[in-house]
Formats: sequence, C-alpha cells, structure tokens
Amino acid sequence: MPVEPEPSPWVFPSRTELAALPVLDDPEEYDDADEGDGTHDGSDLVAVGADLAPGTLLAAYRSGLFPMPEGRAIGWWSPAYRGVLRLDELRVSRSLRRSARDFEVRVDTAFDEVVAACADPRRPHGWIDARIARAYGDLHRLGWAHSVETWRDGRLVGGLYGVAIGGLFAGESMFHHVTDASKVALIGLVEGLRADADGAAGNRLVDVQWATRHLMGLGVREIPRASYLAALEGLLEVPPAPLWDG
Repeated sequence: MPVEPEPSPWVFPSRTELAALPVLDDPEEYDDADEGDGTHDGSDLVAVGADLAPGTLLAAYRSGLFPMPEGRAIGWWSPAYRGVLRLDELRVSRSLRRSARDFEVRVDTAFDEVVAACADPRRPHGWIDARIARAYGDLHRLGWAHSVETWRDGRLVGGLYGVAIGGLFAGESMFHHVTDASKVALIGLVEGLRADADGAAGNRLVDVQWATRHLMGLGVREIPRASYLAALEGLLEVPPAPLWDG
C-alpha cells in the first residue's frame, strides 16, 4: 500500500467551489509532438503558489487539481473540459494491436527514466522542470506515482507516468522514441486497470487532463469540469488496482 505523507499546510478550493467556477471560453491553442493538439480554456488555471511536497500533490489531486509551472511559481489547473478515458472506451485499431506485439510492457521498472524522457527539453511546449521531476520521484517512492513503460530489445522506447489514487489514474505525460510506443503504454495501462473486478465494473478512470486530437483517436472524451468533480469522490473510494502491487 502507498504511504500517506505528512498533510499539506496549504488549503485548496473544494470540489464544490471548483465545480462552481465559470467557464471563460478564452481558449489557448496547445500543440505537443507526442500528444497531438488541443485547447486550454481561459478558466483552466485556478490557483498559483503552494509547494510540490507529496502531501500537497495528493491534496490537489483529491480536490480535482494538478500542477504545472506558471513561470517561477506553480500553477494549479482544473480544466473546464476534462479529458478522460473510460476503460471500456479505449479504441485500438488492428494495426496498433499488431504493433503492440513488438513491445514488452513493464510497470514501475524505470520511473525516473520515463519522467526524464517526458521532460526532454527538445520537445515542444515542455513544462516538466527539475522541480516537477523531483516531486513526482518522491511521490513514486511513496507508492503513489507510477510508470507504464514500453521496451524493445531491452531498450526503453516509450512510456507514460501519472498518479494513482483509488480508482483514479491521473496521467501526467507520455513519450515515444519509436512509432506507437506511447500508445502501447496506454493500452498496457488500461488493460492492467481493468483486469480485476473493480476495473471491469467501470469503477476506474484515466484522467488525461486535456483531450488532445492524438488522444481522442484512442477513445478519450471531454467532460465538463463539474461532471469530473462529481465523479471524483466515488473514484477515490475504489481499491487500488493490483497493477500497482509490483
């Protein structure tokens, strides 16, 4: 079981307060070479400040927030339209299913390496800095943050990482060095999350933050912020997936 850290001294808006926030409808275009392109609404950023201690991060996710740097400070985001993937809605084409046979999927064997690859400064719109990498490394060593990796011929070629709390997997970033490697990591994640009764019953959800074009092709959909927050309480009560048992 993951280790509960010291509680955060910071207070975040409640889920009720976040659900009541207006949608400003002032989108900012966003492109990412691995994740496609999408739109950020002007009301997605809801707070700035605090720290990245493990207790602060967990409090944020439990409230429906996630961090991304905002200049030298930390911004806390709750998208007006959240990108989510229901486990029974993953779309895998025949060609992708064939491609998946060429990879080995592993869990939590190279977490720091996955974060470092996602943080590669050569990637456009990179946002993972040393503070973020260190914070999620700490969360990983407490048992809350996880990586799903794709390997080929003994070499790490793709993967993703995120935070697992109950039935929620809050995806943070993904990367690939060869075609389909990140998509196969997502397939491995979903198949692992739905392998037991709780997953098969639809009690788990993958949160991808924003529904980019790349991810929508795999079955990701947008739901309003209030709908995401309403579902969050139940998700947090679901037992952790056996996928994370090591």
